[in-house]
Amino acid sequence: MQKRQRGFSLLELLIVVAIILILASVSVPNLLRARMAANDVAAVASLRALHTACFMYLTAYGGYPPTLASLGSPPGGSLTSATAADLLDSVLASGSKSGYTFTYTAGAAVGGQISTYTVVADPIRRGATGERGFFTDQTGAIRANPTGTADANSTPIS
Repeated sequence: MQKRQRGFSLLELLIVVAIILILASVSVPNLLRARMAANDVAAVASLRALHTACFMYLTAYGGYPPTLASLGSPPGGSLTSATAADLLDSVLASGSKSGYTFTYTAGAAVGGQISTYTVVADPIRRGATGERGFFTDQTGAIRANPTGTADANSTPIS
């Protein structure tokens, strides 16, 4: 008489693994799409924060900042200044956050003051870290391009 062994057979384990793989193949693309959508929303929020920081810089120093880094934290706890105004977190001031790169371009200085700027936010890897490109300037309107880099002629978002 043979003893019945306890545990699962190889066939039962293979069936469980197959079910897990099917579930993973369905859920992983949805997870990636949700992550890209979250990065898009975070990019818009970062552009709003950038616009607010630029307006505060304008109020404090009489013109818009010459660089994105000018909105960041001063080194080693030193006092804030026009070159380190401490108006943005250091991650965003570095130019990259939540799967997007932020390119700040200051307008020409007139009388020593910068009166315009533009910020372009593009996904680090389009289709992987984000879908749309975004744009804003001193007007505060945020514009989006679903297929490429956004500019002043792109569709405004609400």
